[in-house]
Amino acid sequence: MKRSALLQEVRKMRFEEAYEGCERGRLTQEEAARLLGVCDRTYRRYLVRYEEQGMEGLVDRRLGQISHRSAPVDEIIALADLYNHRYQGFAVKHFYSWYRRSHGGIRSYTWVKKTLQGKGLVPKASRKGAHRKQRPRAPYIGMMLHQDGSTHEWVPGKLWDLIVTMDDASSEHYSMFFVDEEGTQSSFQGVNEVIDKYGVFASLYTDRGSHYWNTPEAGGRVDKENLTQFGRAMRQLGIEMIPAYSPEARGRSERAFRTHQDRLVKELALAGISEMEQANAYICDIYMPAFNDEFAVSAEEPASMFVPWAGTTIQDILCEQYERTVGNNNCVKFDAMTLQIPSDKYRFHYVKVKVRVHCYPNGNLAIFHGHRKLASFNSQGKEVTTLDKKAA
Repeated sequence: MKRSALLQEVRKMRFEEAYEGCERGRLTQEEAARLLGVCDRTYRRYLVRYEEQGMEGLVDRRLGQISHRSAPVDEIIALADLYNHRYQGFAVKHFYSWYRRSHGGIRSYTWVKKTLQGKGLVPKASRKGAHRKQRPRAPYIGMMLHQDGSTHEWVPGKLWDLIVTMDDASSEHYSMFFVDEEGTQSSFQGVNEVIDKYGVFASLYTDRGSHYWNTPEAGGRVDKENLTQFGRAMRQLGIEMIPAYSPEARGRSERAFRTHQDRLVKELALAGISEMEQANAYICDIYMPAFNDEFAVSAEEPASMFVPWAGTTIQDILCEQYERTVGNNNCVKFDAMTLQIPSDKYRFHYVKVKVRVHCYPNGNLAIFHGHRKLASFNSQGKEVTTLDKKAA
């Protein structure tokens, strides 16, 4: 029996009890009204209807009638068909965002959820477990960012790594892209995209991956003095690095990845995308802006801790740097390549001089002596001249 019908039966039983009490003089009309939870005037109306029609006069005529606010049957069928034929398997919240964004839906999330559940298209969620108090967010944007990667079969038959750089204060995603394998260069790319758009931030929260930290003992504390290439770059930029010692410590980014693994897989399939270049374009143009619109929150404080970068070319910091000694032939050996240092007006040669080789995320190379660049090379070790750069 439905709850409304059950309450109707309870009301009838209570009225009979109150009516009998009044008839026998045990209750006044005011006391009978209080017993039913109504005012004196309503109780007198009940009496008139009961004496004219009996118990049937007390039945609420609204029961069993279709509400004038109910959605038309055609709209309900169209919603079910849309889900079945185009978005089958989507979580309700994910489907609802597409329903509003791409199909002009005007109904509420609750209506959509109950309609799909009523049609048996999505299951009812089980009761949530005990509440766990989350770590408070950073109060300012740019105060602490998270960076992490997730290996997953984002398109059928292909395992890619999704690299995400997001703000702790707002959960806004500043950078998202796929790579074949997470590492130093992908981490540089994520930080570079953030600094290019917003500026230098205060700190970065990461796991203890080997490209972020050197860890002397497996599962132990990180070495904050013996820095990796990425750690050296962050120190050079004045960005504090913070290591996480458990998945729970990175709960905010872990929850975001669970959402991406559910939503992004479905959206790439829906768009017919199977290549990484197309997938990255989709993330940049469509997925990330829509995700931020739906999930990003306002920071506790309105101010920002991002600082515009105005120093050395940022690419010459966000790169791998290796010290080398110039050989007798004025060349540098690097990664099975011989890099010839051209003559310049400052020195006739650099034999026995210690120089720095920069390896950029795109594979290109450069040789530096102090702050001065001596030469640039492509990924095959061929020198790139100024004319080559202009032509490119």
